[in-house]
Amino acid sequence: MSFSKWFFLIFVQFLFSPIPISSELKLTSQEIPGIFFKLAKKAEVFDWMVGIRRKIHENPELGYEEFETSKIIREKLGELGIPYKHPVAETGVVGYIGSGKPPFVALRADMDALALQEMVEWEHKSKIPGKMHACGHDAHVAMLLGAAKILQEHKQMLEGTVVLVFQPAEEGGAGAKKMRDAGVLENVEAIFAVHVKPELRLGEVASRPGPFLAGSGFFEAVISGKGGHGAIPQHSIDPILAASNVIVSLQHLVSREADPLDSQVVTVGHFRGGGAFNVIPDSVTIGGTFRAFSREGMVQLRKRIEEVIVGQAAVQRCNATVNFLESEKPSIPPTINDRDLHQHFQKVAGDLLGSSRVKDHKPLMAGDDFAFYQEVMPGYIYGLGLKDEAADDKSASEHSPYFKVNEDAFPYGAALQASLAARYILERQLEWVTNKHDEL
Repeated sequence: MSFSKWFFLIFVQFLFSPIPISSELKLTSQEIPGIFFKLAKKAEVFDWMVGIRRKIHENPELGYEEFETSKIIREKLGELGIPYKHPVAETGVVGYIGSGKPPFVALRADMDALALQEMVEWEHKSKIPGKMHACGHDAHVAMLLGAAKILQEHKQMLEGTVVLVFQPAEEGGAGAKKMRDAGVLENVEAIFAVHVKPELRLGEVASRPGPFLAGSGFFEAVISGKGGHGAIPQHSIDPILAASNVIVSLQHLVSREADPLDSQVVTVGHFRGGGAFNVIPDSVTIGGTFRAFSREGMVQLRKRIEEVIVGQAAVQRCNATVNFLESEKPSIPPTINDRDLHQHFQKVAGDLLGSSRVKDHKPLMAGDDFAFYQEVMPGYIYGLGLKDEAADDKSASEHSPYFKVNEDAFPYGAALQASLAARYILERQLEWVTNKHDEL
């Protein structure tokens, strides 16, 4: 027998043998999620995550202003002995666990809060007027740090590298794009993210392969005419009439131009005109959002929105300018989950929770800038349940001033994130060994 074949057989035997993660414990790949979940439920991990989340919740920071949040993350990574890079994309942090060598797999948590006044009365209510963690990003950070704690304690089992991505400005700031463009993820083969979901039961997860979240963009248009007295409209050019025709015509983009099987949305949510009942204003400003589940759909909607606004304004003898607000509210592409990573997620989540608690999720018209990572690497995002039916929990939805997080979900999220990364590395090792065998 040649040395190469002898080495291959020894390596395969090692790979399929129980993997030691401590002097007292051995486990197989399939057992990793259950073991990690037990660790995540222990007080030294669970209470640690809860404390981090509550500290961040009390001091919410908006996009690219997450200086204190970033400081907390760096302090906790330092305590765990995890090396990191900072600043990335202004306030972002990227940590590394494992061998420092391929394969590289990433786990992402967003950090920013929303410009909302918290209405939930509890001990750790936001201390910053007009700012609140109303989308669960404080929980995402806490769970990723929990996953980091578990992985760091068992880093000897990682023949690869887990990249921890603490990202700023998910809420309209395209922080993912800045993190991606900073180059810190160039060697990453796959990336996972979790998002808390109050409508899912505690201990359940849900997602889907392919299009999951819509791409989204914003627009603002100024329609200019000629103001005058409402009693003599013949001497004016009415921009309110023109804007009204524009709004009606924009709805035809979905009802008459889009494929009925390709869901799209165009909504005008802003209309600002004159200030007097009997005066025709010089101009009107309208604004809205557009969404689609394909990149082609987003491009087509953007093109037609501008054409319709300018064209319909001209029919009413008005001029129009359209701004897609890329500097203030950058558009984001659709979130399209990788199909191979979906299978990986189903296996790992099934081992942790049981297959009956791994649900299929319908596509949502909500958006997430996680899509920017998916443009350059396979990516997968999923929802984590918060609803405690035993407590008759009726938590408000995300982006509500009454939004609450059920902290009992943290062990599920931390263990699943850690397991997705660890199992991904182990399976990539197996692929490497199999390919080597085929070459012999």
